[in-house]
Amino acid sequence: MTEMISVPNTTTATKAVPALPDAQIVTQVKHYTDRLFSFRCTRPASMRFRSGEFVMIGLMGDPNPETGKVKPLLRAYSIASPNWDEELEFYSIKVPDGPLTSRLQHINVGDEIILRPKPVGTLVHDALRPGKRLWFFATGTGFAPFASLLREPQTYEDYDEMIITHTCREVGELTYGHDLIEGLKTDELLNEVIGDGFWKKIKYYPTTTREHSPKMGRITDLMRSGAAFADLGVSVLNPDTDRAMICGNLAFNIELKAMLEEYGLIEGANSNPQHYVVEKAFLD
Repeated sequence: MTEMISVPNTTTATKAVPALPDAQIVTQVKHYTDRLFSFRCTRPASMRFRSGEFVMIGLMGDPNPETGKVKPLLRAYSIASPNWDEELEFYSIKVPDGPLTSRLQHINVGDEIILRPKPVGTLVHDALRPGKRLWFFATGTGFAPFASLLREPQTYEDYDEMIITHTCREVGELTYGHDLIEGLKTDELLNEVIGDGFWKKIKYYPTTTREHSPKMGRITDLMRSGAAFADLGVSVLNPDTDRAMICGNLAFNIELKAMLEEYGLIEGANSNPQHYVVEKAFLD
């Protein structure tokens, strides 16, 4: 069961004078498991970003015992909301002894967070050559940039089909992605773009590695055995038609990169669009 705390996005709340540098106000907090939560905050009026990019966010640390100076604790976080959203959304892991997440997991509506409004990243449409089918490969909170791209109309205009794979340890860790994809059905903006063909455009393939679920196994193993392609009713990846984005833990990124290159796909970047891209700025 998820727990959500929210307040109306009122002028009074967003006009509060921030005490932190580059501060934004938390407008919603939602806890999914004892390891995962999401939150939303106000968005700077001048901030522009491409869906799939990330920013640095954080809180102020403890005073230095010798100097008394306080420095911000900042980490890279993918923006989970699309670029047209009036607010910013983030999806985070909880690390009990993590310098930032041990504190960030306790934020409440009305609190302030530091947000450095300089978005960057490789999980953007500009880093891929035109194609027909787009694969999103995620583990854990690596789903966040895809949450942004799945709510971006350009995604559906550029590709005939999207396949979203999300591998987690336990069923509860799939809730964020599941709820988001279900919400796409009633998204007014996307319905204008896609119309009645939504489920012809999207194939969602969640798997777990520890807790029992309808589909067990690591996506790399399921692809290697052919089970994933059979379950989805699609052909194996082909550089002529397929494009891919990867966001997960280091071992996953390395293994999947090698697999995609075995299929003939070439890694791209903002300056050199190719067949697939990997977000290397952070690990879940």
